[in-house]
Amino acid sequence: MSPLLALAGMLAAGQNTALACPPDPPLAYVCGAEKPEDVLVVPGTPWLVASGFSPGAGLKLVDRRDRRLTRWFTGAAEQSLPDPALTRSCPGPLDPALFNARGLSLRRLDAKRWRLLVVNHGGRESIEQFDIALGDGAPKLTWRGCQPMPPGQVANAVASFADGTILATVLTRPGTSIADFVQGRVTGGVWRLAAGDPAFTLLPGTELPGNNGLEVDPDQRRFYVIAFGWHAAMVYDRTDTRVPLARIDAPDFMPDNIHWTDGRLLLAGMRLDEPACGGLRRVIDGVADPMRCHRGWVVAELDLARHRLATVAYGMPAPGFNGLSAAALADGELWLGSFQSDRLAVLPLPHPKEAP
Repeated sequence: MSPLLALAGMLAAGQNTALACPPDPPLAYVCGAEKPEDVLVVPGTPWLVASGFSPGAGLKLVDRRDRRLTRWFTGAAEQSLPDPALTRSCPGPLDPALFNARGLSLRRLDAKRWRLLVVNHGGRESIEQFDIALGDGAPKLTWRGCQPMPPGQVANAVASFADGTILATVLTRPGTSIADFVQGRVTGGVWRLAAGDPAFTLLPGTELPGNNGLEVDPDQRRFYVIAFGWHAAMVYDRTDTRVPLARIDAPDFMPDNIHWTDGRLLLAGMRLDEPACGGLRRVIDGVADPMRCHRGWVVAELDLARHRLATVAYGMPAPGFNGLSAAALADGELWLGSFQSDRLAVLPLPHPKEAP
């Protein structure tokens, strides 16, 4: 049996695939994640959810205790319970063979249930909605419906407020390119779908160079958007988005996703000026460098009060990992996602020194 088929068999059986990925100290790896572009902790549990940014990669459920991952959404009958309110405009059930998952968002419904939103590119451009039910053993996942993106708009990240209002970023609108936002030109926007709305609408003032990561504030009044082309986090008031409240620059890396995790607002991305890759990202003949050369990476915490980013962890280029795009923090460990790699990375954070 080929190594690739063996790995596929291990993943299907839910076996621990960490041994197939030799570590790059201090990074340890969990194999079989299939471009885990985004990763979230299910709060209060030992479980993580990772997306899979390739056709059929779907969602993975990760047990942090033994670093075991399994394919989560299989399309089994018990994993589908369509909600009429969430399927009015949805073209049909989600096909697991096509499911191409990107950005993720969690919203608590009650003590034992969470709503999981997933950006999907597989078979349709949509925001898929799932329920996560907690109980004994592994949490249960149920598909409830979807909201198609407006024609021509491809979502990147998703977030939602407590009242059910959904926000989604679009990185490049029709007629724009990655090269455009690398050069600082406006390409994207934030789209909103409030409860009862028939379709997403563009929020004025949110058009940025490469609208990427997205998160809402616990105060339910603000939201955060990554302007990838500016290497900055933008802060908006949800009631009036015409002018951002703040722009917070990341001077040494390219933030991708942004999430609240373990009470901290973390951003993660690749190093901006990487000597091993010839320095800054280039645009040659109108095409942006796809950044396949392995770059260093940074995870930082956004301090809104001081309008600055504080480095939480960083690393040099690693042979087995590139394309850092997300970070989740749990029990003193950083779990790192990637839009390029076939694995999750795990990094223990140093314990803070006790005051003398």
